[in-house]
Amino acid sequence: MKHYNYIFAGAGLSALMTVYKMVKSGKFSGKTILLLDENPKKTNDRTWCFWEEKNETWDEIVTKKWNLALYADPTRLVEIDLAPKKYNQIRSVDFYNFVLDEISKQDNITFENQKVLEVEEFENHITVQTNSEIFSCDQLFNSILNPFEVETQTRYPLLKQHFIGWFIQTEQEIFNPEQAMFMDFSVEQKGNTRFMYVLPKSKTEALLEYTLFSHSHLETSEYESEIELYIQKLGITNYKIVEKERGSIPMTCFPFWKNNTKRLLNIGSAGGWTKASTGYTFKNADKKSTQLVNFLQTKADFKQFHKINKFWFYDLLLLDILFKKNEIGATIFSALFTKPNPQLNFKFLDEETSFWEDLQIIWKCPKVLFIKGLFGLIFRFLFFIKL
Repeated sequence: MKHYNYIFAGAGLSALMTVYKMVKSGKFSGKTILLLDENPKKTNDRTWCFWEEKNETWDEIVTKKWNLALYADPTRLVEIDLAPKKYNQIRSVDFYNFVLDEISKQDNITFENQKVLEVEEFENHITVQTNSEIFSCDQLFNSILNPFEVETQTRYPLLKQHFIGWFIQTEQEIFNPEQAMFMDFSVEQKGNTRFMYVLPKSKTEALLEYTLFSHSHLETSEYESEIELYIQKLGITNYKIVEKERGSIPMTCFPFWKNNTKRLLNIGSAGGWTKASTGYTFKNADKKSTQLVNFLQTKADFKQFHKINKFWFYDLLLLDILFKKNEIGATIFSALFTKPNPQLNFKFLDEETSFWEDLQIIWKCPKVLFIKGLFGLIFRFLFFIKL
């Protein structure tokens, strides 16, 4: 049985970010590291976007930047100047290649294309069984989500951000490559929170993604028929589909950190690193991975890593409202993005606002709805939930 200092069960975004930053820190060259994943990470299986002024770590693999964002609902179209920030797009295959190329140069890091089947923790080590062998380690980072644990509990609301996207090329010059459609709620809501997301690469190329915040997935044909309708609405008559992507991201404030032990740390979606109220992953994982690499240099007990902040409670409030009234998402987001200072919303979603700025955001929201939701949560915390 081969032993490592660290094993990563799952080599997705958060794991690869963390290992990359461990390498760049220069503090872990004496530690042996194993990455295990059944996916070889050779294809473009998703697209990540985030708003930021500049990110020196990942700027080399950003494929497109937008200075302007659009927000739409059935009655209005709002243009948002993101300055000094930009909306950045990274294709997962570029990220994988970039990180794995750096990892391949390190003698102390190994990537094995194997499926993790079982993890067992002992007093002095952890064992990881795959489909072909067993490894052991001092500490384990787990990014493999156990959906059963989240979906069978009832204390914390769970929604899913699920989507199908088409990369298309058109014969006509339809798109404005300087504007990203952040959310278009003009699509029929059908009792859910539904919107279209459009990221133009050029005047004739774009990613169109039909996205829902809801409890359940749809049939593939329903996502794709909505994309076809939207393409028709844009006046596009001739186009070809270059690539497709699909995904489902859990939106929940479930306390994943309760499963952390001294030697085992849950990261990524399995550790609550996804922004619960939006499903945004890249920016949150970037921050959390930096915190984790710094943590590893001074502390050893993984139970000390996670800290709850005020934004966790804000996310819980919004999710609770959308869980009970899934059809009003468009109303809430329109209140945020069609009122003055929409740039503040992005700062809020990045969890970088002061308490005074928080109040400005909250004051934009439907007041009666949020006051009722707030009192409902307080009641639950006082009588039912023990954090």
